[in-house]
Amino acid sequence: MSGLSLRLPKSKKSRLPRLVTLLGLLFIILVVIYTFVYLQHDPNLTNLDDRLLGTSIQHPLGTDQLGRDVLTRLLLGAQQTIGFSLLALISALIIGVPFGLIAGYKRGVVDRLFMRIGDGFLAFPDTIVAIVLSGLLGPGIGNLVLAIILVKWVNYARLVRSTVLSESQKEYVLVARTNGLSSAKIIRKHLFPHIVGHVLVLASLDLGKIILLISAFSYIGLGVQPPTPEWGAMLNESRPYFQSRPELMIFPGLAIVVVVLLTNMAGDYLRDHFDVKKEVQQ
Repeated sequence: MSGLSLRLPKSKKSRLPRLVTLLGLLFIILVVIYTFVYLQHDPNLTNLDDRLLGTSIQHPLGTDQLGRDVLTRLLLGAQQTIGFSLLALISALIIGVPFGLIAGYKRGVVDRLFMRIGDGFLAFPDTIVAIVLSGLLGPGIGNLVLAIILVKWVNYARLVRSTVLSESQKEYVLVARTNGLSSAKIIRKHLFPHIVGHVLVLASLDLGKIILLISAFSYIGLGVQPPTPEWGAMLNESRPYFQSRPELMIFPGLAIVVVVLLTNMAGDYLRDHFDVKKEVQQ
């Protein structure tokens, strides 16, 4: 009986996160359908007669200082913030993972060259390097994404390289080489499966950091340019109205916090699922 009483709460507790996730996804889908099917507001159309309106059926989150629907701009801002964050993350993976595989497996000149490049990028914090590159390239979301890619690919290459160096010394890889298996097949069949979990954990944690970077740079004018809706840019545009309409800053701020929190929770789940060491967070 005592064993049964201990297992029942655990079963209920394990179902709760799934239920909350499903309800959250359902709510987001309903909000998106309501906004784009029923409301159909132009996110960039200004109407000064409707500026700074409160909550209503036509404008569930009110309007901003130019009479634009806040909910529509908030949802379209997700396309900019999350979309460009995923673009930067995937591009960094495409560059960093193959580079780390080759450097860790081949070693030699390629590995030494990579280490010098990696040390140069890691000598400064990511944010400082991104600020310098964005300042040199100029404002704009394209230049910001390029700067983030140049900063982030090194982390994945170093992670993959260290994993490959460790795994390539094990017996099963040495046996595969002895049996005449090609380098491409050894990497694909034996090494690549070992790096997937590490890369997924780091990528899920990095996604939240990239979202914060894009929002912060858009807030200071180096990212998405007005009037394109983006959460960081919306925060900047709403600053003069914080005392009279604080919700104009609260809504995009909450959106950033919730999305970053969800990505960190996903990273914690993946780390536990793949039993990855905490080294990937560094």
